[in-house]
Amino acid sequence: MDSDSCSLTCTVTVEWLNTQGSILRKITHRTASLRLIRDNRREMFIEIHAEKANARTRLSLKGISVFNKFMIEGKASIKFKEQNCTLFLSNAPSSQLISFLRTIFIKLTGQDESTLKNPLRERLLSNIRSDGANDISPATSTEINKAKEKALAVSRKTTTTPSPSSVKKRKRLSDGNTPAMPIVKRLYENPTTEKLTEEQNIILSAVRNGKNVFFTGSAGTGKSFLLRKIISALPPDVTMATASTGVAACQISGITLHQFAGIGLGTGTMDRCFQLASRAASTAIWRKTKHLVIDEISMVDGDFFDKIEAVARHVRRTERPFGGIQLILCGDFFQLPPVSRDNDGAKFCFQSEAWQKCVHFNYELRTVHRQKDEAFVKILNNIRIGRVTDDIVDTLKETAKQKIESNGVLATRLCSHVKEADEINEFQLNELKGETKVYTALDSDSSMTHTLDQQLGIPGKLVLKVGAQVMLLRNINVTSGLVNGARGVIIDFKNDVPVVQLRSGTHYEAKMEKWSIKTSSGALVHRKQVPLKLAWAFSIHKSQGLTLDCVEMCLSRVFDAGQSYVALSRAQSLQSLRILDFNSQQVWANTAVLEFYKKFRRNLQEMEMIPLGKKIKLEK
Repeated sequence: MDSDSCSLTCTVTVEWLNTQGSILRKITHRTASLRLIRDNRREMFIEIHAEKANARTRLSLKGISVFNKFMIEGKASIKFKEQNCTLFLSNAPSSQLISFLRTIFIKLTGQDESTLKNPLRERLLSNIRSDGANDISPATSTEINKAKEKALAVSRKTTTTPSPSSVKKRKRLSDGNTPAMPIVKRLYENPTTEKLTEEQNIILSAVRNGKNVFFTGSAGTGKSFLLRKIISALPPDVTMATASTGVAACQISGITLHQFAGIGLGTGTMDRCFQLASRAASTAIWRKTKHLVIDEISMVDGDFFDKIEAVARHVRRTERPFGGIQLILCGDFFQLPPVSRDNDGAKFCFQSEAWQKCVHFNYELRTVHRQKDEAFVKILNNIRIGRVTDDIVDTLKETAKQKIESNGVLATRLCSHVKEADEINEFQLNELKGETKVYTALDSDSSMTHTLDQQLGIPGKLVLKVGAQVMLLRNINVTSGLVNGARGVIIDFKNDVPVVQLRSGTHYEAKMEKWSIKTSSGALVHRKQVPLKLAWAFSIHKSQGLTLDCVEMCLSRVFDAGQSYVALSRAQSLQSLRILDFNSQQVWANTAVLEFYKKFRRNLQEMEMIPLGKKIKLEK
């Protein structure tokens, strides 16, 4: 655990109450720094420092209760019972907030009362700092392990309806020096705690330093994973997470770029775009945004990108590139291109004027995580750039003979067109005999049903029968193979709950799960549905971001550069893949994209050759 876990910067409100519960005093700081400190008696405090107000407040970490239900949204509160006050935290980068709260739990769990009351130790420490306060050191591995053991013990004992004895025990813990226990499980199970690789950390550091960044990488290099980590490291109230498609936006808990921009499809004149973006709701969003994330940038039209850059300057009343908003762009231009509206072909983002003005730092992720077979990774890297050797043709043609089905799970057919995939699924379902079960989604706002259908990829109406081929649409339990994209077959209905047999042989009862999307105003809309989708067939476009463990394809109808690469790179391995009638004519890369990456890599090499520590004068 690093020293950053002992500090936090966010919006802070502190309220002190009287014995009747009325507010005696209240302070609010839009931006304040919090740090964990000890005094010369080794007692722990949170120190709040607001530079603008030149004020410092210290709150003793005794008898606290922590409420962290909304910490993923950057919000939490800590109740200090002895001082009869509550600390409200908001607009905190969620990853930093989680680390900060976890450090409090670890340090309070590991406190030794006998050490705290040792008078000799107090005298030795009394002269360390004139104000008697010292920063808390990062947690040691011993402290972390001790806290994890306590966290596991608590989560094992926690039930939906706790017994009276466990309620008493929980109260005793929250009245002492340990935070209230509902905090624990979330702190140790949160996905933002997963480790980044060195190359991913370099990109995260550039973003934290305020740089305008574009990062790319082949399929399966962890682009979306890194993007989620980046979003969790930024203040949520001023960060807009967007993507070119609804499905991609859902994966990063964001909205589509078109929703955010507020100019429709952007086909109108520049004046019309200014007019649309100047509506009160759109203006408010544009003006509060400090960090704009765009995923799947390869599918954003270059003309649209130019228009929203001009809109940003117009609405924010500044001529700084993109209105001074920090850009974090992610995608692979070798994958799916923008939808072309004319005969001249797609205009990529990197061909726009705005790209040259706004994108200053470029990075490439090179470590593939999806496929472990080096030979397959090498084949995919060649296909990505449109290179197909005789050996590659022979290897891929051999897959046509493979039997990849097991435990009743048939291979998913990847189709170049959405309509074709829908027709196959409908036909195969009708062929099955037996009772039909219909599962209708529960949406929190019925007026948003169409938007939820588009963005989530979670069916509003799911029709199933025993024997139906299905795909799991959520990570339920990674260690058990219950992951997004896992294939299975319906073998039974238990109390109206579908029972799925996965390809691995594992059985899973598919109960309702909840998905959320944000609207452009920041409100959350929910959908509850069984996390399954019919999977005899799937379209290549809708498979982007998925890892499939049993997939078949015929690439004779591909119509875009990169489509074959996207389809092939969905496969987990050569052994889980079957290609029918493969030929080299089905693989090609866009020449403009090839030229872009040639220059891109040359620039990366030049950057790597610059000696560290040497000051470089950049010419504009």
